[in-house]
This record gives sequence, C-alpha cells and structure tokens, in this order.
Amino acid sequence: MKKIALLLMVVISIVSCKKNDDDATPQNVTVDFTFSHNWDGAAITNPDFDVTQYTTANNEQLSLSKLVYLISDVTFNDANGTPYDAGDYNLVNVREGTNLTFTPNIEIPEGTYNVSFTFGFDDIDNNQNYPDLNSSDGSWIVPLMMGGGYHYMRMEGKYINPNVDPMVVNFQYHTIRANKHSYLPPDINSLEFTEDTSFVVNLGQITIGSNTSIEVKMNVAEWFKNPNTWDLTQYYQALMPNYDAQILMYQNGQNGVFSLGTVSQ
Repeated sequence: MKKIALLLMVVISIVSCKKNDDDATPQNVTVDFTFSHNWDGAAITNPDFDVTQYTTANNEQLSLSKLVYLISDVTFNDANGTPYDAGDYNLVNVREGTNLTFTPNIEIPEGTYNVSFTFGFDDIDNNQNYPDLNSSDGSWIVPLMMGGGYHYMRMEGKYINPNVDPMVVNFQYHTIRANKHSYLPPDINSLEFTEDTSFVVNLGQITIGSNTSIEVKMNVAEWFKNPNTWDLTQYYQALMPNYDAQILMYQNGQNGVFSLGTVSQ
C-alpha cells in the first residue's frame, strides 16, 4: 500500500512539473503599432491640414497639406541579440488616416525586446520592386535620374514669405536616397553616386505580451530645427536632386522626430 501511495506521489509530481513547464513556455504573439503626429506636442489630425498655422524654429509660418511617409523592417531583438524581423513595411498617410495602425507580419515569443524600425528603405530594400508602392499616392517612385528607388517621405504645404509677392508660397519637403550629380539639371548620365539616407529609429526596451500595442510619435516640428535650423526661403522646392538638402533632412530626421509613446498591454 505504501508503495502504491509513493508511486502516485511520483506520478503527480511529474505531471505537476510538466504542467508548470508548459505554463512557463512563452506564447508567440503579434504586436500592434499606432502612429501619432504632433507639432511640439500639439496633435496633428485630419482637420488641421490646410488650416492650422505652425511656426518653425526659423520663425516661419507654415501649414500642411500632405504628410505621407514609409517605415520598414520593424525589428525585435531579444536578450541574446537574436533579431525578429518580418521584412515588411507600412506607408502612413496622415491626412487620409490610412495605415495609422500596423501589425508586422511576424509572431514572436512573449518577452522583453529592443524594438526598432527603419525610416524609409535601406539600400537593399530600396532596390526591390513593390507593385503597391508603384501606384500609391500618384508617384512614390523616384526617377532613375535621381537614383531610383522610392520616396521615404512626402511632406507638403504652404509657408509665408513676406519678401515675395504673393507671400504664400508652396513648399515640398521630400526625402529620398541622397543623389549627387556632376551638373544640374540632373540626368541619368550625370549621376555620380547615391547615398543611403534611411535611418534606424530605436524605441528602446519594451516588454511584449499577448496584447501589446506600441505608439510611435512623430514630432513634425523637429524636421525643421535639429540640428539644422531649416530656412524655407532657401530650401522649399526641388529638394529631391539636391544632395546637400537631403543630407540636412537626414540629419534632422535622426534627432527627435520619432519617439516612443504609450505602450499598452
């Protein structure tokens, strides 16, 4: 009888341990991202386009008519440095309110990760063909004379220049892979080289659970002020073939434009 009781205790112990082990196994989950936009803390939503006036660090007033940008390669690096990357991308259109939420096409075990993404496409991805982007928003493709590939961002609007008539001037703040030409106007034969001006945004350590949603915040004002104070009277149009302008935008984009917002579980 004692042997039977001892055997039962051993069996129960084994079953209990197995159950605990199963409970401890991390579950594979997906992660949601939401994208919000502000001007130094003031929210930017659809009703603000073509209406709200914003003041830049250069004391210039502008309004926005378009804000569309692309992020790619959302990556989760675990404690061992193992990367989890779906290799997909998301084209955010703020005015139209499209793709403000995004779930990368990958499942990862629950746990703590360093989370990052790429603004635009790096050179490897930029040289691929994306049929949906080819027809998106009129023209997301960059002409071959400017190095080919795709836009990273198209921000447009109007600004006030009191020194010209009319004072209200259209501006286009388009970021692409920087391209250098031997002469202007550029053509495919004058293209000397291109430079990858995509950049990685590191959101830091985030604990991922079964219903995690990560907010990514864009402060649009930062595109115009840090580290380069943007002068719209100098850089307001034809920036795509302007190598120097693309480098300045690349530098500003890395300094405070994107930040981590609310993380909900």
